[in-house]
Amino acid sequence: MKRFDVCALGELLIDFTENGISDQGNPVMEANPGGAPCNVLAMLTKLGYKTAFIGKIGNDIFGKQLKNTVSKIGICTDGLITDNEVNTTLAFVHTLEDGDREFSFYRNPGADMMLNENDIDEELIKGSKIFHFGSLSMTNEVCERATKKAVEIAEKEGCLISFDPNLRENLWDSLEKAKEKISYAMAKCDILKISDNEAMWFTKELDLDKAIEKIKKEFDIPLILLSLGKNGSKAYSKTGTGFSKAAKVKTTETTGAGDTFCGCILSQVLKSGMKDYSCEELNDMLKFANAAAAIITTRKGALKVMPGYEEIKELLDGE
Repeated sequence: MKRFDVCALGELLIDFTENGISDQGNPVMEANPGGAPCNVLAMLTKLGYKTAFIGKIGNDIFGKQLKNTVSKIGICTDGLITDNEVNTTLAFVHTLEDGDREFSFYRNPGADMMLNENDIDEELIKGSKIFHFGSLSMTNEVCERATKKAVEIAEKEGCLISFDPNLRENLWDSLEKAKEKISYAMAKCDILKISDNEAMWFTKELDLDKAIEKIKKEFDIPLILLSLGKNGSKAYSKTGTGFSKAAKVKTTETTGAGDTFCGCILSQVLKSGMKDYSCEELNDMLKFANAAAAIITTRKGALKVMPGYEEIKELLDGE
């Protein structure tokens, strides 16, 4: 018996999101806990699954806020390390008119980059059914070595491996390096969640179905999820393809939508087991994940405000 359903490794940070204008005419920024891998865990935890996080924060007010928040949500923090020398990573999020966003990172370095091989709690990975990670934990040599060690442990223990590139171009020395590290992860994963923009960038294909076919042919990934933003999402198993349109809501901003979607997909894999999903099964998975992602776009931040099952079901029933 595994102690955890999902263990994730990567960045845990503060997303400073815009929340109005002050009386003096200055933008007011709200310090929202975030970080893609931990957002995924927050969604899973909300749905009743047992989760654990491996990462590093600074010994500062933001690090303390993050650890307290993650603990209260119910995510195991045994693998969350505090760095006494490097501050917690910060991201400032500018929301565009269509709800999309631009990021400015304060991470040169940030504590999440300082996670090293000796920091990895092997028992958390060994005790999990799924290991999840993204590409930000491979942006420098220190955290890359830690990430690869964790992946090796997950492989050896027979964990399912889930990967979301979550590409942030300005955090890489070069996009060639980013593609190399993302290729490594694609070769290791059983479940890939990728956005339309990432798929086009990675394959240089404008036709998204052709882009996914290229990825499938090169990496033989059993389950690929393609997020299309306001156009919904697609899924590809060995023999089936699924599609679901986006749920209709009034979007505030899209931070965390992809992570919410990913968490819901992993919940469905945990529920039904990893297999060659039929088109109908893929459609159902996508519909559920799209509804949860839509709900999170109506809120500021993500990690603390994930929707529960009843809320997701209510939106689905109303469509």
